[in-house]
Amino acid sequence: MNFINSMAFTVITFVGFTALVALISWWKTRGDNLDTQDGYYLAGRDLTGPVIAGSLLMTNLSAEQLVGNNGQAVRVGMSTMGWEVTSAIALVILAFVLMPKYLKTGLTTIPQFFEQRFDAGTRRLVSIIVLLSYVVIMLPNILYAGAEVFVNIFGLDQMLGISYFAAIAIVCVATAIVGSIYAIFGGLKAIALSDSINGLGLIVGGLLVPVFGMMFLSGQLGGDGSFLDGMDKFLHTDPAYLNSINEATAPEPWLPWPLLLTGLLVNNMYYWATNQSIIQRAFGAKNLKEAQKGAVFAGFLKIMTPLIIVVPGVICALAYPGQDWGNGNSAYPMLVAEVMPKPVLGFFAAVMFGAILSSFNSVLNSASTIYALDIHRPIFNPTASDSRMVKIGQNFGTIVAVISTVMSPFMLYMSGITTFVNSMFAAFNTPIFVCLLCGFFWKRVPSNAAKIIIPVHVVLYVILQFGLRNFIPALHDIHYLYFTAILFVFDMILMWVIVKVNPRPTDFELYDAKAVDMTPWKTGKFWATVTLLIMVGAYIIFSPLGFGKSETSTYERYLESNTTAAVMQTVD
Repeated sequence: MNFINSMAFTVITFVGFTALVALISWWKTRGDNLDTQDGYYLAGRDLTGPVIAGSLLMTNLSAEQLVGNNGQAVRVGMSTMGWEVTSAIALVILAFVLMPKYLKTGLTTIPQFFEQRFDAGTRRLVSIIVLLSYVVIMLPNILYAGAEVFVNIFGLDQMLGISYFAAIAIVCVATAIVGSIYAIFGGLKAIALSDSINGLGLIVGGLLVPVFGMMFLSGQLGGDGSFLDGMDKFLHTDPAYLNSINEATAPEPWLPWPLLLTGLLVNNMYYWATNQSIIQRAFGAKNLKEAQKGAVFAGFLKIMTPLIIVVPGVICALAYPGQDWGNGNSAYPMLVAEVMPKPVLGFFAAVMFGAILSSFNSVLNSASTIYALDIHRPIFNPTASDSRMVKIGQNFGTIVAVISTVMSPFMLYMSGITTFVNSMFAAFNTPIFVCLLCGFFWKRVPSNAAKIIIPVHVVLYVILQFGLRNFIPALHDIHYLYFTAILFVFDMILMWVIVKVNPRPTDFELYDAKAVDMTPWKTGKFWATVTLLIMVGAYIIFSPLGFGKSETSTYERYLESNTTAAVMQTVD
């Protein structure tokens, strides 16, 4: 028993599970031809629904979300589940509205469509925007944020007797090396398979936290320490934390109810239906049926993920009433350290590592894909063979991995700049999605439309988010997704004006590449409806109609505490 509880057993189980994932991924892909464009970048167009769903989920979920979303939940309650649950809407739209068009054209990257629909200049513009966001922001931040979570939960700096910076750097380097092996040498199929296996591990390991957390909650509140008693206390101790419907005027991190089907939906549509690092999994489907299965199943899984990345935060809020959590990031590591049994700590560490890994290797692979196919080939070598493009992508991926690894530990000293830059890149999401949406469904949109919509939107977003917000009191605390919703409507109106003034001379016809079988999933719409009904049910359960009925909301308490603090300060 002492050995099972020892650090040696933790290390063995960690290495064992991580190695098992690598071994299975290698065995399943050992005979694949990675010398072709489809073989390397699209997994040979052979991915099935469950693999697509698992890879979509793991590319989306990361160690940062486990800490960050739970950190928000400990402060505001179940409201943060909106980021997860409403993703089902976007994934259903992806499955049945956009995916038939994507697969019909045989795309490998999103920018390819922008050239088909608009022109080569638009393709390069979108490619550069997306690539910069991946290389400069996403990859270093994935490595840093994941490493910070890993170090905080497992105390690696204290365990190894090194500085916090050194511990961050070690995890960043380890993640980058393993992730690069998958992304550079294994191609998309190896990534997707490892994501699916790590996804199963994340579900099992992640669910252990709320299960043991309920037992801990019971003991904290004077119960018998059982899971059922903990569940009863979770549901009835403080219903305000179980209300996911927030006031329309609530700021971040609350999620105002008007945004659920407006600004948040637009944000989700870009992320799930336009973001290359996500959509590339669906492009690799063996047929339309499997792509639709993968998207719908991923939507169902997203409805379930609050059990892992929201509920533990609420457990912390109930277990430690009145505690000031600051930004909330200490809540999840504290709960894990308190409730996770030592014998499963190594497995949980491997699951956490896999969550960091999956996000990194997915974005790295997508960055290589965009550079090779959307920048290098059309600009520098239009006649290059597929095998040459694979080599170019691998070389670029290696360079990017080294650059992002070197940058990542220093994000420790650049949190303010990182937040600012991330907010800046949010400006590009909506106009890119608007141009894609109108490009598919509006046949007379002219070729110059995207080059007008994107810069105009960016300028207006910057003015609202970083200018007027600071000078107009009414805008100071407004949720930034309101800006997204307003500018989406503006972009659509501007697009209408452009079409009226300068319509395309002839109707755009979508190219049919005949790349895969386009037979749709016969029962897909039934299962999509079931998924959306479960989503609605989740909101009913966690609302004033269900377990969230309370005299005051968490936002009202926040306002009251701020008012009290202001009065006390005036008196002093």
